[in-house]
Amino acid sequence: MSAAEERGDRQERDEASVTTTGGGGEEERRERGGVGGLVDRAKGFVAEKIAKIPKPDATLDRVSFKGVSRECITLHSHLDVNNPYSHRIPICELTYTFKSGDKVIASGTMPDPGWIAASGTTNLELPVKVPYDFIVSLIKDVSGDWDIDYVLEVGITIDLPVVGSFTIPLTTEGEMKLPTFRDLLF
Repeated sequence: MSAAEERGDRQERDEASVTTTGGGGEEERRERGGVGGLVDRAKGFVAEKIAKIPKPDATLDRVSFKGVSRECITLHSHLDVNNPYSHRIPICELTYTFKSGDKVIASGTMPDPGWIAASGTTNLELPVKVPYDFIVSLIKDVSGDWDIDYVLEVGITIDLPVVGSFTIPLTTEGEMKLPTFRDLLF
């Protein structure tokens, strides 16, 4: 048999296998489906296990008045972060946004605030510095009842060894009574 005839026979066999099995061969398809199905099942298993891993949680207390300086008023809030693990966890950063009405009054980031204690609760203080020019713009809200309606949004970003970095979002809202001159002097 000549080389041209051999090529022709091979081509006919290849075309026949493509037309009978729909391309790729039955064995090849079974092999791909088995491996692909196994990978899909493994992904589902891992996702399910990670979803069941206990994660740290946190609560955010009210905002209170802390002090006055020449540049700003300092407000402050307490965060309680609970760690279900038997080892301490690093906190990567705290991010916050302090709003009144629809206006963002202050926002910022507190990098590397420390660690969450092992198997317990860690108390964190979040200082929020509000410039005086924003206080002047809030006179409408303050004039009636001498308080500020606020919303404080906080994100605690932590790094877990298996899960990776994730952020715990917290929000609190309320009314904060502003101090009077008597409160500042005494």
